[in-house]
Amino acid sequence: MNESILITGANAGLGKEAARQLALKKETKKVILFCRNQVKAELAKKDLEAQTGKKIFEILIGDVSDAGSVRNAVEKIKEPIDAVILNAGGMVGKTASQITPSGMNQLAATNILGNVVLVEELIKRDLLGKTVLFVSAEAVPGVKSLGMKPVAMKNSSINEFAGVLDGSYFGKHFDVTQAYGYVKYAGTMWALAMARKHPDLKFVVMSPGNTKGTGAPDSLPAPMRFMLKYIMMPIVFPLLGDMVHSLETGVKRLVDGVSDDRYKSGVFYASREGKLSGDVVDQSTFYTDLKNTTYQDNADIAIHRFIR
Repeated sequence: MNESILITGANAGLGKEAARQLALKKETKKVILFCRNQVKAELAKKDLEAQTGKKIFEILIGDVSDAGSVRNAVEKIKEPIDAVILNAGGMVGKTASQITPSGMNQLAATNILGNVVLVEELIKRDLLGKTVLFVSAEAVPGVKSLGMKPVAMKNSSINEFAGVLDGSYFGKHFDVTQAYGYVKYAGTMWALAMARKHPDLKFVVMSPGNTKGTGAPDSLPAPMRFMLKYIMMPIVFPLLGDMVHSLETGVKRLVDGVSDDRYKSGVFYASREGKLSGDVVDQSTFYTDLKNTTYQDNADIAIHRFIR
C-alpha cells in the first residue's frame, strides 16, 4: 500500500488525473504535486480538492529540465515517500531540439533529466520507500498497423544514447515525433537498469497508451496537430479498434502499475503488439532489445554524462 505518492508534471493531463485517482484510494494519505509553475499548481490543487473532497494534496515546485532545480526541491522533502510516478515529459513542441545547460536537448531534459535526478536524490537521502513508475510510450515498440516503426538503434551503445539525448543522433533534420520514441526508449532502459541496481525497490515502466485529453497533440506542428486531433483521434482510431481510450482509462494503467503487485519490477508494460489501448503486456516478449542488460546499462551511463 502506498500512503504517500509524488507525481511529476501533476498540474494537468495524465499527472493531474493520476493524482485524482490515487487520492480516491483509501490508503492514500498524501499526494505531492511536483510542478514547474506555482500558479498552475495551485489551480490544480484547488480543483483536485473540489473533485475528491480531500485535503491531502501538497505542492512541490521544480523544473524537471533543470537538475539543480530538482535537487533544491528534494531538499524540501522531510519524510519518506512510498511511490513516485515519473510523468513529466511529452513532445515539448518547438523548443524540443534546443540544447539546455545540461547538454541534453529540451525534449530529453524534460522527459529524462529531472526525473532521473529526482529518483536518485531520493534514494541517496533514503526518502524513497517502495516504487518508481516511469511513464513511457507505445512509440518505443512501434505499431505496425499504423506504420509507426519501432525504435531501431544500431547497437544501443553509450555514444548512440548520448546522441539521442543531445539530438546529434538525428542529424540536421530533427523530427520531434521520431525523437520522442528514442528519448522514451532511453528513459525506459534507465528504469530497467535501476530495477537491477536497486532490487529492494520496484521499478515499473508503463505506457498510458493512446489516450484522449492529455493535451499532447498541442505540442505538435500544426499539420500533425490537426490530423491527430480532428481526424485520427475521433474518426480513424475508433474504426480500427483497440487504438484509443479515455484519459481515465489511460491513467488507470499508471495507478495500477504503481499500486498493484501484479506488475513486476524491471518490466515495460504497454499495449498488445499492434495496438494502442486495451490490455497491457510485457513488451520484451516481442521487442527483445528491452531484455539486453548491456543496452540498459549503456542508457544509464549515457544519461549520467549530462548530470552534474
